[in-house]
Amino acid sequence: MLPVISSFRSLMLATACLAALAGCAGSVSPLIQRLPERVELNSVPFYRGEMYQGAPQSLAALLTYQGTVITPGLLEKPLHLPGGESDLQQSMPTLAREYGLVVYPLRARLPMLLEQVAAGYPVLVRYAEGSSFWPEIRYGVLVGYNRQKQTVLLRAGTNRRESMSFSAFESYFQDAGGWAVLLQKPTQLPANVDAQRWLKAAEELAGAGQEQAAARATKALGAAQ
Repeated sequence: MLPVISSFRSLMLATACLAALAGCAGSVSPLIQRLPERVELNSVPFYRGEMYQGAPQSLAALLTYQGTVITPGLLEKPLHLPGGESDLQQSMPTLAREYGLVVYPLRARLPMLLEQVAAGYPVLVRYAEGSSFWPEIRYGVLVGYNRQKQTVLLRAGTNRRESMSFSAFESYFQDAGGWAVLLQKPTQLPANVDAQRWLKAAEELAGAGQEQAAARATKALGAAQ
């Protein structure tokens, strides 16, 4: 009798484990399930640093990725640092446009961010760390994910490959307002581009004095439709 009971318990345990695994898989959105299992954009540069919550480092990494020769130190003055930390959400896109890049905002949902990473586009993100009573706002670059492990990879602070669970990242991301953007060349359309958002971003680029770049962005969208 005992071996039968032991076998039954083993079967129940195995069933429970499989159910748990299925539950984990089921918690991932259908869009994420359709993406490649694992992506890491290794060619995105990394600048180590903690000052100013990672804003100059993150922006410098993305500008360099798009072909601009720059360092974080050269961005501090135009970002009004130190002193302008509270305005970085506006000053970073403004500065990126001055370099001729389209600043394309993303919907504040993890699947939308990972979709762009899977397409080869690193994402500039704003997130909160620390306690809920005293959160610290930081900026980083989302450069990868692992669908099976349900983790994301960030270039952030002193970590070239900072790993976070999907749930932790989503929580930190939403706590900081759910702000995420792509910095794209005018001819570099995002995955599943939203035409209205792209045209608005092109208009903002033109408003920054980059009329020719804005015209190329508009033309690129027209050619893709």
